[in-house]
Amino acid sequence: MSDDTPEIAAARIAVERARAQMFETARELQSELIEMFSPHTWARDIWEGAKEKGADLAEDAVDAVRNRPAVAGGVLAAIALFFAREPLIDMAGKLADGVGTKRKARKSRKKAAAAAPRTKQKNTETIE
Repeated sequence: MSDDTPEIAAARIAVERARAQMFETARELQSELIEMFSPHTWARDIWEGAKEKGADLAEDAVDAVRNRPAVAGGVLAAIALFFAREPLIDMAGKLADGVGTKRKARKSRKKAAAAAPRTKQKNTETIE
C-alpha cells in the first residue's frame, strides 16, 4: 500500500482542515477569555452592577417614605440629632451653667444678707 493513494491524501487534507479549524477556534476562545477577564471589563461590569443596585435602593427608599412618612421623618430627625450631638451637648452645658450660675448668685445674695450684721434701732423715746 502506497502513501500516495487518493484516500490517504484526502484524509491528510481533512486532518489539516480540522487542525486549522481547531486552532482558529482556540484563538477565538482565547480572545473571548482575554476580553472576559480583562480589568476593564470587570470594572465596567462592577460599575453597571453598582448603578443598578443603587437605583433599586433609591426606588425602595422612595416607596418606603411614601408609605410611612412619619417613620421616615423620625429616622431623619434621629440622624440629624446624631450628627449634631456635639453642638447640642455644648449648648445644653452652657444652658446648665447659666441656670447654675443664677442659682448660685441667688444663694450667695441670701447668705450675704443673712451674714450681714443687723443694726438694731435703739428705742430713743424719751419720757417726759
